[in-house]
Amino acid sequence: MSDADSPAAKLAGQVTNKDPAIGLQAVVSLRRLLEELERLHVDNAREQGWTWQSIATALQVSRQSVHEKHASRRKAMGKED
Repeated sequence: MSDADSPAAKLAGQVTNKDPAIGLQAVVSLRRLLEELERLHVDNAREQGWTWQSIATALQVSRQSVHEKHASRRKAMGKED
């Protein structure tokens, strides 16, 4: 797969498309990517011993909001917090 065929390249092309259906589809894709990136990096931070407050500060949100969003998911996966 060339760089031009990568998912990121395709998404970049969608973001700037003048067709609202394509542009809005890109918004959905970006939201999903953002959520996956946040899950990945929150899990990584917790596994490296970061506190919920440290993660919240890095994400510029409250400790309560990041804990509510991720703690139950992590517990369901069998990850200790």
